[in-house]
Amino acid sequence: MSESVYPLIDLRTAALPMPAATPAERLRTALLDTHARPLHDLRISVTDRCNFRCSYCMPKEVFDKNYAYLPHKDLLSFEEITRLAKNFVSLGVRKIRLTGGEPLLRKNIEVLIEQLASLSTPDGSPLDLTLTTNGSLLERKAQSLKDAGLQRVTVSLDGLDDAVFRRMNDVDFPVHDVLKGIERAQHVGLGPVKVNMVVKKGTNEQEIVPMARHFRHSGVRLRFIEYMDVGATNGWRMDEVLPSAEVLRLLQQQWSMVALEHSAVGETAQRWGYADAAGQHDTHAGEIGLISSVTQAFCGDCNRARLSTEGRMYLCLFAGQGYDLRHLLREQGMDDEQLQAQIDAIWRLRTDRYSQLRSQAPAGTGPARRVEMSYIGG
Repeated sequence: MSESVYPLIDLRTAALPMPAATPAERLRTALLDTHARPLHDLRISVTDRCNFRCSYCMPKEVFDKNYAYLPHKDLLSFEEITRLAKNFVSLGVRKIRLTGGEPLLRKNIEVLIEQLASLSTPDGSPLDLTLTTNGSLLERKAQSLKDAGLQRVTVSLDGLDDAVFRRMNDVDFPVHDVLKGIERAQHVGLGPVKVNMVVKKGTNEQEIVPMARHFRHSGVRLRFIEYMDVGATNGWRMDEVLPSAEVLRLLQQQWSMVALEHSAVGETAQRWGYADAAGQHDTHAGEIGLISSVTQAFCGDCNRARLSTEGRMYLCLFAGQGYDLRHLLREQGMDDEQLQAQIDAIWRLRTDRYSQLRSQAPAGTGPARRVEMSYIGG
């Protein structure tokens, strides 16, 4: 099947003007944005490179051998990432997720993980430190990641059929190697492992039930994600979105399912457990999650900020521009108190709720200039 690919709009050099820093006396008040959402999660992209060419993220037609990746000097160093993370934690962040691109391609990533694992919240609690990966290097690196202090991993896997998987990653990578990586991650204690499957109608919806059957009773938490309109290069069309309600219907044709409570405020997935004969959640069978990023917006309690690989702070996955925190570190030489005041001010002015607005807008409308998911992290 041929793919329509939009031309790349390079927004990596664009930055939003910094707001006035929060006054010192107000830094002691609760940090909430304009919709009363706290800052709780920070997603850090450590590289803009990936060894897969999935059509919904980094299509080969755009990210080819001539694509200009960010030069190494532009990337945040591990020390800069850790310093920024420390200040985010001081402002309320309790969970950090490392993303990419493919984060395991960043040389010596274990050093960064060890630095981040040494951070703690103001009350002395450890951070929830996780990483999302395509799984291609996971079997080799799982033990060193665990030893460095990583707690959990999420693996992107869009099907069990090897032909489907090779076609979707577009580099002929075998699904067996990813499955071995998942098993290794479980063995060393990087769990509970989560597996994310992006469902693209007309491409891999036939893999929904086999994926659920494979990971049922395995201890792995499988999550189905609606194909999203992230960036400008994946040729996204609404008719290629399979609604989560349809995914649930397919699963309920095979198994009895019971709705579960959210495990945390701001959680993106609707949780469903496999039911036992009495209609109760069979914890041994496990659960699945539905991330309805297109059909059921979850902007209302979104508590996530994103830090790009060269230090831009983004307030939404669908944003077009971010705030240049690297400039504050390198050119302005801000101390920690100044950095916190600036980050605080950015979050307090946050208005983002792209998915909610999209659902209310006429079809085909909305901002065309959005940063690529491969750059900002999923």
